Amino acid sequence: MQRLLVAGLSVAFAAALGFGSANAADKKVLAFVVNGASDFWKIAEAGVKKAQGELPKYDLQFKYPEQAAAAVQQRVMEDLVAAGAAGIMVSSVDPKNQTAQLDKVASQTVLFTTDSDAPQSKRVAYIGSSNTDLGKEAGKLMLKALPNGGKCVGFVGLPGADNARERIEGVKETIKGSKIELVDVRGDEIDQTRAKRNVEDILAAMPDVSCLVGFYSYNTPRIYEVLKEAGKLDKIKIIGFDEDPITLGGVKEGKIVGTVVQQPFEWGYQGMKLMAKYIEGDKSGIPANGIIIVPGKVIEQSNVDDFMGQMKQMLRK
Repeated sequence: MQRLLVAGLSVAFAAALGFGSANAADKKVLAFVVNGASDFWKIAEAGVKKAQGELPKYDLQFKYPEQAAAAVQQRVMEDLVAAGAAGIMVSSVDPKNQTAQLDKVASQTVLFTTDSDAPQSKRVAYIGSSNTDLGKEAGKLMLKALPNGGKCVGFVGLPGADNARERIEGVKETIKGSKIELVDVRGDEIDQTRAKRNVEDILAAMPDVSCLVGFYSYNTPRIYEVLKEAGKLDKIKIIGFDEDPITLGGVKEGKIVGTVVQQPFEWGYQGMKLMAKYIEGDKSGIPANGIIIVPGKVIEQSNVDDFMGQMKQMLRK
């Protein structure tokens, strides 16, 4: 049921906002640009939809680049700027190498970042998680699951993105000095087929692997699927990030130790409202350091049912 709600949200969202209508053309555009196609972003999209109901003077748009590449993402933003967008919020694909391009956008419109920050750019503010803290929470789950230590391998979409790098650093900081090793992290460029193949390759190459960590929302479901197919769900520990339905189902079953979730709904909701206020001249919501942290949560078998109920209610709004 939850998957159907998530999958159908884009259509409902577009209809609710009246994209393409003459009325929308008279409104200032605020856009949320993601880093690639993933169901994870449907939750942020629901937050943007809620914000739209409270920002009638604006046309809020949600943009998915057709490919998880900095050049493609940049083209999406430049098209928005050319069309007169008043503000853009973006999860940067490659912030380290994208700074000059982001500065170009920031010189022409109000630029916020979310999910993956670009702190060296001229963005106004970042609203999202502390990815280092999320990584630390995942590290705690690893310590809990492997009291006697073991070899772990991680999987992630964009190794160069700040959110990936900081999560990995948080894990390493937490497990430092223990008998747990994060021996490798495999990237997949947000390619679902490659993500699954990466897991299969590790199982073949490392028969002694003790745990697998999914750093992006879709990585944990691919890990779960591969281990289930191999009959190893009860032999290898799984640590996840984010709230994919497969991940939450695995936590409920006790096959996934736990998952560290963010609050992308709040990024979309609070971020759009904050950007609108900034454009209108109210800068009181922007802290001096330009960083607004929305805390994450750790979901385990003990609290997964409550969390899943909250998710269903959130996506119905």
